[in-house]
Amino acid sequence: MTQQAFESYLEKHAGQIKAIREGAHELHRSVNQTYGDGLPYGYHLDMTAQGVMDFGYMVCASENDVLPMLFGAYYHDSIEDARLTYNDVLRLAQTTMTMQQALMATEIVYALTNDKGRTRAERAGERYYQGIRQTPYAPLVKLCDRLANVAFSCSGTDKANLHMKEVYKQEMHHFLTSIDSHSSDPRLKVPKELILRIAECLIDDMEREEQLIRSWLETGFA
Repeated sequence: MTQQAFESYLEKHAGQIKAIREGAHELHRSVNQTYGDGLPYGYHLDMTAQGVMDFGYMVCASENDVLPMLFGAYYHDSIEDARLTYNDVLRLAQTTMTMQQALMATEIVYALTNDKGRTRAERAGERYYQGIRQTPYAPLVKLCDRLANVAFSCSGTDKANLHMKEVYKQEMHHFLTSIDSHSSDPRLKVPKELILRIAECLIDDMEREEQLIRSWLETGFA
């Protein structure tokens, strides 16, 4: 899908996108979830959705997929953090799109829901990443979620943000390898431009930057 066509679709369907956004914001507000140092959780959801708006055209196969991609971004934490079920998400998606679109949107949300686990590694293990690799647009939305978290961590200088910046930096190669489907299906790819955006946030030293970016881009993304 061309960037112009993608942006035209966003403009044409601004009302539906606004309804999706407001519904997601209210959902996380209703469970008193915040982000960072007391920000509304909608702050993170908006950052994730912005990544889809910026890079989604590069992998979007049809204009019918745009709303599901954005719904997936806004609701990606709804099962994990806001106590919704798969069917709850499906019903919500059907209020703003067709049944076929709603199923695609719900599958994205489901794929991005962490597994049960005692540690970060257990919650995002091979089964979790397999679901992302097999679900159309889940790799893109997951990487936009990571971009949002990385950008936020890199914007602060407190201990928690500095710690998470290092965590994301150490995880990056494994993370990219884990969501790489090695598929020719464009819906399962993520743009290299998106990887580079994350690299701009994470890498400080120029020599290390060149080495790490080269290794990250060798993971085979579009």
